[in-house]
Amino acid sequence: MKNESSFAFSKEFNTLWIITVSNERMRGIFVKITGFEIIVVGAPWRELTIVEVQTDEGITGVGEVRMVNKTDTLVSAIQELGDRYLIGSDPADLSKLAWNIQVAEYGLPGEVGQSALAAFDIACWDILGKSLGVPIYKLLGGIFTERVEAYANGWYQGDRDPKIIAEYASKVVERGYRGLKMDPFGHASAEMTTADLRRSVGILEAVRDTVGPDIQIYVEMHGRFTSHTARRVAKAIEHIEPGWIEEPVLPMDVSGLRSVRNHTHLPIALGERIHEPSTLIPFLEEGLVDILQVDTTHHAGITGLQRLVGWSDAYNVRLAPHNVCGPIGTAAALHVAIAASNTKVLEHFNDFADPWVHEIVEGAPYVSPKDGAFDLPTAPGLGLTLNKEICAKHPRTGGRLALYAAGWEKRQDAKNYDSRGK
Repeated sequence: MKNESSFAFSKEFNTLWIITVSNERMRGIFVKITGFEIIVVGAPWRELTIVEVQTDEGITGVGEVRMVNKTDTLVSAIQELGDRYLIGSDPADLSKLAWNIQVAEYGLPGEVGQSALAAFDIACWDILGKSLGVPIYKLLGGIFTERVEAYANGWYQGDRDPKIIAEYASKVVERGYRGLKMDPFGHASAEMTTADLRRSVGILEAVRDTVGPDIQIYVEMHGRFTSHTARRVAKAIEHIEPGWIEEPVLPMDVSGLRSVRNHTHLPIALGERIHEPSTLIPFLEEGLVDILQVDTTHHAGITGLQRLVGWSDAYNVRLAPHNVCGPIGTAAALHVAIAASNTKVLEHFNDFADPWVHEIVEGAPYVSPKDGAFDLPTAPGLGLTLNKEICAKHPRTGGRLALYAAGWEKRQDAKNYDSRGK
């Protein structure tokens, strides 16, 4: 195989570096996108929208988005924006792709536009990594940490009975996880009765008693509460020592979050429903957030999340990417987390909620039972190979996630629920 070499001389060290790159590898760098395919994999409570991007050199990349209850809208946006901006482009021109979708379209991209961009962006990074023969994190600054700790979600699929939930929690710890997250508040909205708050606290106490003091319990609130109720709830659970409270009020309620911050010492996490970087400014500047949870697949992909690594680190805020995706979205977040200097943990659903989703790719991210951390990926790109035959076995379900419906925790088909679970 003929190679081309470039030469670089270092005056400081009087060293001549000879960098050899194969012609085959060089051809892989300069590719054009020729097409893309949209595949939606269905599960009762989530649908995984996968985009496979093809190039003229035969290299393909995959991206993924898990959109809450707007899959049809997302698919339409991916098709329209992909036809307009993706076909014929260079997968390395990610800034231009982002500008086209975020600015040139004139209307603000919002959740749907940023998610469509994320699917393209992740797939393009996959192509770039494969072209160069390296894992994506090597292109993001390299390895800062080889050990990205996982925390489990999606494990408490049952009735709100403290004994039942505690038993589920014990299985999470047996699997090797050192952290788990849950929303024990049923279908509460705005306020909670004293009896229901007592029940919710009882669930958390049962989990804490079962898993012991050294396992992190992250408390999800899903933005359910007014600031008054959120303060009340935070005070009621302080003795459980949660690793954080997440979205105690709606994500756009800056004054409400400020009130909660002033009344509790518990760490506050947020970010999964924030899709524009500018929206984060008051939270960062006022010190209202301790853990940033922006979702790779809703915030412009790997490029978008990578930019926020610097933002959050500048304010001494930890990074814990929100992740309800299958293996592709998980891998994308994992590569950023490996390269980031302020990574705390990474969310993972796929060992407990719809565990069959591991099968839609070869090389799915794996949490080691030895220490509860993800294995370090070493294959080029995302390190995955899409299995379309397995994807085809799981067509769309039409189901949705209804967080204000009674029994939502079971993560079954919620398409017939109304907004209050009646």
